[in-house]
Amino acid sequence: MVNSNKIAADFYNYFLSEKVKDKSEKIIVYIAISSFILHLLLIGMVNLNLIAVNDHSKLLSNPISAIYTPFSFILIYEVYLLLYYLPKSTSIYIGKQYEIISLIVIRRIFKDLSHLEFSPNWFASRNDVLFTADLVAILILFFLIFVFYKYVKNNTSIPVENLNPEIIKFITLKKIIATCLVPIFLVLSFYSLGHWLHDSFFSLSKIVTEIKDINKIFFDDFFTILILVDVLLLLFSFFHSDKFKGVIRNSGFIISTILIKLSFGTEGLLNIILIVTAVLFGVLLLKIHNLYERN
Repeated sequence: MVNSNKIAADFYNYFLSEKVKDKSEKIIVYIAISSFILHLLLIGMVNLNLIAVNDHSKLLSNPISAIYTPFSFILIYEVYLLLYYLPKSTSIYIGKQYEIISLIVIRRIFKDLSHLEFSPNWFASRNDVLFTADLVAILILFFLIFVFYKYVKNNTSIPVENLNPEIIKFITLKKIIATCLVPIFLVLSFYSLGHWLHDSFFSLSKIVTEIKDINKIFFDDFFTILILVDVLLLLFSFFHSDKFKGVIRNSGFIISTILIKLSFGTEGLLNIILIVTAVLFGVLLLKIHNLYERN
């Protein structure tokens, strides 16, 4: 038993320690800068007819589209932070989900910037309307996430020896789950990236234009995994607490994650409404939970 706990702790420190987090942050920054420059070079080579790509590859049509690439790697780091905070704080873990979906909206804005249709009647174009809605949505999301973190209570300073033994076991379980999610996250990200690159630049079929929405790649599947993990953690949480306020909070966070997951299967205004509703629901839920604790 002691050996198994030590092995689990070693794997956790290898993937999710503070030192690894800081090192990963630097690596992602270097990759983001390099990918941005590389993307710009590819766009330049396409415009100079030095290389040829399929006509449906819109990410190589405008230099502004190159901003999309470094944001993709920033999103990858945000996913890593989500796993990093999973054992430490459920609320911050949920907050990272909100940050991820907000960055996806921002990335979509950068992508759509190169395809705006400037006309006297701005709202006559569907693309322009959706672009405006995304701008409004990101302001709302930014404010809601600020409020959410304002309601988060910091319990990380509590010494481990002062915690209930059942809570310590639950934290250990979360560490094991988070550690297991890291290789799953890596395999899924590499597979999704390879599949998208093949369909975008090497596939000879035009059918791929109907299925290769990069905003849905990886994150649709990843949030499905998160929902399953959240349900599992909710069930295990009953071993150390069955208080009504805690059950409602954790169950509500699952609903919030499901709403985010559902947003990947929608487009247009419905997509924005689902995202904003998911974050707003989480904020109100945490606020009401804190009122319960105060009483």
